[in-house]
Amino acid sequence: MARGYAARRPVSPVRSTWLAAAAAAVVLLVAEGISAQKVRVEEELEAYPTESVDLHCQFIDGAGRTKLTQVSWIWEPSEGQRDNIAVYHPSYGQSFPNLAFKERVVFLNNSLENPSIRISHLRMSDAGRYTCEYATYPSGNEQGTTTLIMLAKPKNSAKVVTVQAGTKSVVVAQCEAADGKPAATIKWLASVGGNHSTSTTNGPDGTVTVRSEYRLVPTPTDNGREVTCMVEQRTQERPWVYPLKLSVEYPPSVSIEGYDNNWYVGRSDAVLQCLASGNPAPTTVTWTAASGSLPDTVVVEGNKLLVRKVDDAVNTTFICEVKNKHGASRHQITTIVIEQRPITPGPPTGAIVGGILGVLVFIAIVGGVIFFVRKHQEDADGPPKHKPPPPVKAGSSTEMLNKPSEPPTATETAPLSPGEVYYEPTGREPVTNLDDETTGALNGGAPPVMVDLDKYDNIDGHRGNDLDSSSHEPPPANICRGESFVSPAMYV
Repeated sequence: MARGYAARRPVSPVRSTWLAAAAAAVVLLVAEGISAQKVRVEEELEAYPTESVDLHCQFIDGAGRTKLTQVSWIWEPSEGQRDNIAVYHPSYGQSFPNLAFKERVVFLNNSLENPSIRISHLRMSDAGRYTCEYATYPSGNEQGTTTLIMLAKPKNSAKVVTVQAGTKSVVVAQCEAADGKPAATIKWLASVGGNHSTSTTNGPDGTVTVRSEYRLVPTPTDNGREVTCMVEQRTQERPWVYPLKLSVEYPPSVSIEGYDNNWYVGRSDAVLQCLASGNPAPTTVTWTAASGSLPDTVVVEGNKLLVRKVDDAVNTTFICEVKNKHGASRHQITTIVIEQRPITPGPPTGAIVGGILGVLVFIAIVGGVIFFVRKHQEDADGPPKHKPPPPVKAGSSTEMLNKPSEPPTATETAPLSPGEVYYEPTGREPVTNLDDETTGALNGGAPPVMVDLDKYDNIDGHRGNDLDSSSHEPPPANICRGESFVSPAMYV
């Protein structure tokens, strides 16, 4: 029952009115869509002053049922203002009713289906909405609108404002982007402390001029420092950048150089130089002396004071004064003349020579140490440089002589004293002339046999003067080979 009652309930008048309005809006939107499809134009165009622009318009009639009677171009520079600038009628031809566009507007085609126009020698004031409107039958007027945006490249400039050093913030640089559309943006790049302010001015033709000023409290150290103006705008491919060097003027500051505390009597190359800094550069430099006029031995050349010959007259105080348009500054120095030139100590040659000798001695010592070390190593690795003494054998010479063939027997001897070296023969004895059996052994290592030479001394009444060694040779000792030997070399 509740559902049936709700279904049969009548619709309220307010709701009915709302539904009717919504339906009408939908119908209008559909109509506008159909109209937009029939008249084809470009939505937006950009152009620059003094150039030309083509505004295209074309009527699209798919069914071919619409009859075109006339086409017009209407210019809307601002909201609510409509001016007819060009009309085309198939029978009456072309018409240009607006004098501002006369001789600047032409139809590209004598056709209702394609009534595109060209506007030459564009002005900034030509910006606005351009509507291509058809008078048709039976649907009435059909139209399409193109928005023309006029662009203008700004005229960029920047400059420095010369200021004087002080304690108040002042404008030190200016930057401007004039007559641009759209408005430009100005930025500052600076390493000095400061700030900037920007202002804009609208022109009668729609352009905008932007100005910016950079401010700071100028000091002498700010002179010559750099700030940069950067302009960005739609028509520029890249930002416009312009560096500036600040110009801060200030009174001069002075200093004197050249005095070395060595002005002795008779010196002829003494020079004083007056150095000054200021903006603008000092225009005058004046030298004076505290005692009055400058001495006769002094010559002034620009900012230099030349002393031809040092004497008691230059034993004074010299004053240098410089000026520019912002003021004057001075500096003074007192020179003292001494009787004679001080002796400058020469280089410490004794110390240098001693150092060189010490180095040479050190090198010699190191070389000696290396030599002895190498010598010791060679002696330790090589054969001994001396022949070892023969060993001592027991027995007397008579006993040795009476034993011709017996091999020697070992005999105990006293123990070796500390430091004494004992050499023992090893292997066979070397072959010597002791092996000659015809002559017999020659005391082969046995204790020496004493021969009584007195009986030989008295021959012919004198000692050995006429002695024939071959005929009076003493008899050989009867020593067998087994009882004589020569010790082989021993390596220590």
